[in-house]
Amino acid sequence: MTTVTQETANAAAPTSGSASGNAPSFAPAKGIQVSDKALARIRTAILKENISPEQGGLRLGVQGGGCSGLSYNIRFDTHPRERDRIFQFGDVRVFVDPKSFIYLHGMILDYQETLMQQGFVFVNPNASKSCGCGTSFSG
Repeated sequence: MTTVTQETANAAAPTSGSASGNAPSFAPAKGIQVSDKALARIRTAILKENISPEQGGLRLGVQGGGCSGLSYNIRFDTHPRERDRIFQFGDVRVFVDPKSFIYLHGMILDYQETLMQQGFVFVNPNASKSCGCGTSFSG
């Protein structure tokens, strides 16, 4: 039996998910938020990767390693796993496993394009320290 938690978020503004699915919560303490820029990039990449938006989505995670002890992991997945939290932003789904959610709750996934670099940016209030690469942190 697969147990997943589905949380709905308002795609018009970065908000955290609401377990009830009725009204999104604007308190950043309990969910994952995704900016409009990041949602647009995710939609483009999902199409390019031939991932079904109805079944697949973007997987956010944390793993040991990196210069500060933990590093962010971001990739596409064809379906959620058992016990994943699923955040719905319109037609975009974001999957987070329970262990990663401990470090990622309250964070905002943004997309940044500058002259020097472009890519996803994790704005994480749970990171007590991060390094210059932007993909490693300590909690």
